[in-house]
Amino acid sequence: MPLTNARKAEVVGKFRRAPADTGSPEVQIALLSERINGLTEHFTTHKSDHASRRGLLKMVAQRRRLLDYLKAKTPERYTKVVNELGLRR
Repeated sequence: MPLTNARKAEVVGKFRRAPADTGSPEVQIALLSERINGLTEHFTTHKSDHASRRGLLKMVAQRRRLLDYLKAKTPERYTKVVNELGLRR
């Protein structure tokens, strides 16, 4: 199920650093996490949807790269985002 505009605005509002911020690493990580969670639910019913699984793996890799970048630049922002999203790292 795609991310609705209302849900996307809610996530951006929660993780933005400034009123007009839509592209900071925190916002991008949060949006990717929402999409990943949605696809994870999709795979419980559609086990053999391999095309979407490839997209999921690409999103997970992109989120990982953004998290690594954030950890290298500002570790305190990294820990805050990981704790708020409930990621394992």
